[in-house]
Amino acid sequence: MKTLFASTSRGLEELLKKELEELGSVDCKIGQGGVFFDADEKTLYQSLLWSRLASRILLPIAEFDIYSDLDLYSCVFNIKWPDIFAVDNSFVINFVGVNDFIRNSQYGALKIKDAIVDHFSRHTSERPNVAKQDPDVRIHAYLNKNRVTLSLDLSGNSLHQRGYRQQTGQAPLKENLAAAIIMRSGWQMDTPLIDPMCGSGTLLIEAAMIAAKIPPGLLRKHWGFFAWKGFNPILWNELLFAAKHNISKPNIPFIGYDNNTVVLERAKQNAIQAGVGDLITFALQDVTQLTNPLPDVTGTIISNPPYGERLESEPALVALHTALGRQIKQYFGGWRLSLFSGAPQLLDCLQMRAERQFKAKNGPLDCVQKNYTIAQRSTEQVSTPILPAADFANRLRKNKQKLEKWAAQEQLECYRLYDADLPEYNVAIDRYKDKVVVQEYAAPKNIDPQKTRQRLFDIINATMSVLELTADQLVLKTREKQKGKQQYQKLSQKQDYFLVHEYAINKRKTQFWVNVTDYLDTGLFLDHRLARKMIGEMSAGKDFLNLFAYTGSATVYAGLGGAKSTTTVDMSRTYLQWADRNLKQNGLTGRQHRLIQADCLLYLEQSDDQFDLIFIDPPTFSNSKRMSDTFDVQRDHLKIMANLKRLLKPNGIIVFSNNKRGFKMDNAGMQSLGLTYQDITNKTLSLDFKRNKQIHCCFIVQHQK
Repeated sequence: MKTLFASTSRGLEELLKKELEELGSVDCKIGQGGVFFDADEKTLYQSLLWSRLASRILLPIAEFDIYSDLDLYSCVFNIKWPDIFAVDNSFVINFVGVNDFIRNSQYGALKIKDAIVDHFSRHTSERPNVAKQDPDVRIHAYLNKNRVTLSLDLSGNSLHQRGYRQQTGQAPLKENLAAAIIMRSGWQMDTPLIDPMCGSGTLLIEAAMIAAKIPPGLLRKHWGFFAWKGFNPILWNELLFAAKHNISKPNIPFIGYDNNTVVLERAKQNAIQAGVGDLITFALQDVTQLTNPLPDVTGTIISNPPYGERLESEPALVALHTALGRQIKQYFGGWRLSLFSGAPQLLDCLQMRAERQFKAKNGPLDCVQKNYTIAQRSTEQVSTPILPAADFANRLRKNKQKLEKWAAQEQLECYRLYDADLPEYNVAIDRYKDKVVVQEYAAPKNIDPQKTRQRLFDIINATMSVLELTADQLVLKTREKQKGKQQYQKLSQKQDYFLVHEYAINKRKTQFWVNVTDYLDTGLFLDHRLARKMIGEMSAGKDFLNLFAYTGSATVYAGLGGAKSTTTVDMSRTYLQWADRNLKQNGLTGRQHRLIQADCLLYLEQSDDQFDLIFIDPPTFSNSKRMSDTFDVQRDHLKIMANLKRLLKPNGIIVFSNNKRGFKMDNAGMQSLGLTYQDITNKTLSLDFKRNKQIHCCFIVQHQK
């Protein structure tokens, strides 16, 4: 009887303990990262051949206390290594742990390696080779404070490497984790099993191997115990022969679907290699088209749906999980469902109540497995989905009914549908033709990130349902305070520009190129719509200046309004190129339409040009390295006004706008500059921004009469 240790993924220890006991092991005790157990020679080999959950099985060689690196060397040197493996076998040391004198694992492994090599040299006059790749022998060393445990790895490569998987998808499940998911799913081995998003087929293959009584280690060509002096090849071959003879193929449907033909072909090859290719049917199908291929029986649906970390993938993930829940509830009444996910919030999109759940680690990710029983429903029953964010959904639905009608009357293709109307759902939702942008306002740091993400999933789910969107129509962004060049940085590289229309000026509709994916802003500030229209109506025959021009939308209105000349100034080359494209799209070409890349504040100080109409929409705050100093619109607006006055013709007009909440014009300062102003903010707030009266402020500024 030998004492051994079987390691496994965190969260699977209890399941592994039960498996080892069923294989004949005794005195099983859960330890850190695995299970200690006692086994006779036959059970030792059975555990290696049959354990579907263990990662490695280790045979302890020695255990001792050390108080210096010399102690480590001496204790290892004194072990009779030629009794464990031969000098012509290569070996490698895996060292885990540090203390005051073994300060990194490489140093600890080096001392053990030296001691083993020196022992062989002393007692056999030969030296064994060290091989990091495919060694014959693996020695595991575990250092805990001053206590060292040395073990022989009887597995060789990790036991999750069954030998059947040739190729995988992007994020494959390890085979032992897949086996654990099967065991926890509640699947009965005499019933069908379906994976609607099977990927490389690991879940179905592991299940089929369980049902066919195929040992998980049957295909492995190399074992760590082959080089062990205690290896009993006769007993091992007997157990292999018995295992092969005991294989029994069941007559149970195993069905896997995926929407990727390349991945499906990999799954088929993996299943053939595992010996279960004739048991599993793989077919091309998207989860949104999932129906029950076995309506006369009940079984289990099991899957590991995708759970991306990239922000832009979340609408697609919400749509996928929502569709999965809808199809399952419609077609699989009476079946069982088990899903394994690294994003438990996504499982809420199913709108189903789990009966049981289990925690496990998939690499570094904390994951959860949830089991459900799917309720029976009659074919006449019509299901109206209950949205998780019902109050948000109701508000969005009311806004949609009111604003869609208004936008149609105004002939607007872009407008705001929702702007943090309910404080707990802190997002803005804008429509750009058939695209919808959800801008999440960054949550305070003291808010639980899990709750924030859950609420975001609820918002996405409800928005897609209320507005009847597909995943590719919804774009998600997070809006927070921008510093320096952040506002110019790309979020994506899709180059997905499309044209939208706004108000007509002189019977010509304004046209603008927008991009809802690549930048934080889209190229068109919707709240300035009426201010732009006003500029178009005021600009006939005038010299027009647009400062902090962004993509030049105000310039387009001025040009179509009959401006004699336009000058567009911005610091960003990207935005000026965008402005140039907008101007050309509206037929505004020629030398009378100037585009200037410059720091707008320096331009104001240095320019001698004169203008009849000036539009300026400065940032609230800026500390860009390309500007000579920090800028605060409240603190510095009088300095701007002084320079604007110098450029303004005697009867000229300045349209001054900014987005600072609570901005106050310095009345005395303006009088001292010889300027008069009128607050026209209410006149520039269209219906979709009436609720948020602080979205911007806007003033008409002129010379005092």
